[in-house]
Amino acid sequence: MQKLTTIRLTDGNPQMLEVIDQRFLPHQLIWHPLNDFRQTDTAIKEMIVRGAPLIGVTAAYGCYLASLEFNGDRVKILEAASILRESRPTAINLMWAIDKVVEVVNSTSEVEMTLALLNLANDIKNQDIETCFKIGQHGLPLIEEIYNRKQSTVNILTHCNAGWLGCVDWGTATSPIYQAHLKGIPVHVWVDETRPRNQGFNLTAWELTQRGVPHTLVVDNTGGHLMQHGLVDICFVGTDRTTIKGDVANKIGTYLKALAAFDNHIPFYACVPMSSIDFTIEDGINQIPIEMRHQDEVKYIQGLDEKSGNITQILLTPSTSLAANYGFDVTPARLITAIITENGIFKTDEIEGLR
Repeated sequence: MQKLTTIRLTDGNPQMLEVIDQRFLPHQLIWHPLNDFRQTDTAIKEMIVRGAPLIGVTAAYGCYLASLEFNGDRVKILEAASILRESRPTAINLMWAIDKVVEVVNSTSEVEMTLALLNLANDIKNQDIETCFKIGQHGLPLIEEIYNRKQSTVNILTHCNAGWLGCVDWGTATSPIYQAHLKGIPVHVWVDETRPRNQGFNLTAWELTQRGVPHTLVVDNTGGHLMQHGLVDICFVGTDRTTIKGDVANKIGTYLKALAAFDNHIPFYACVPMSSIDFTIEDGINQIPIEMRHQDEVKYIQGLDEKSGNITQILLTPSTSLAANYGFDVTPARLITAIITENGIFKTDEIEGLR
């Protein structure tokens, strides 16, 4: 299969953006068109696109679309940027990208605005690809060391989807895995289901299948059992926001995996683009906003009806029961072996020095 990226300008029409609609994976690969910044805002809110790096890239292109729509009008573009900034609360890459947009808007003439914002969005996209590749380069020796010691398959556990579907290419937590696989190192990935939206089952498994990486699906509560029985060698997870002290916000359930890894002396790494570090906060548990999403994501499950061939939703719970749907949790720095950035691997107490 041809290698894809998650976002692209339409061939022959640079005024239209297309993104992979992640709501339909793994059963259907659908390119979703985005014609203006409002559609971009909806795409982020409705998780047509998701993953902190990709959200930032998409928002930057959304501001470019706003400039097309408003003929470079500075005031209206800044209003659009403000709306996009609020589309998701946890992912710091979104704020990082919008800050860059605001800098360009405030320093560029309206005549040059559209081209300047297009160049910025392209730069952020290309930077994300390079960042993820470098994270993989730094993480690869960790897998190599385990393989050289074991002389057998390296078993890796990950949570949620921190792959190329959450970025543009390579991914963060998956980049070391892909690079090890390409180098011929035998790897096997334990893929958590990642309820309630099942990004592990739907997205990570689809990615790994496309690139021929051996993997096994497990329900979210299996990780501790696997670790107790020596079936996990190393854990890689992504992040939506990391504090200056090394606390990591990631998909709900990451904290429990980190606790199990800590108890079983298994290295637990967070793969963190520098753009995902929030140097303004120290206490992740009390300062990182945790998104509360709609209860229907918990109460219903989506899948393919093999008889009709349609993607459908099924109610799992009593219809009157209430559900709490916290989108993320925070893993304290003390449970994280180190963070892997595009600039190298750092202990959590070294992050402040990266400022």
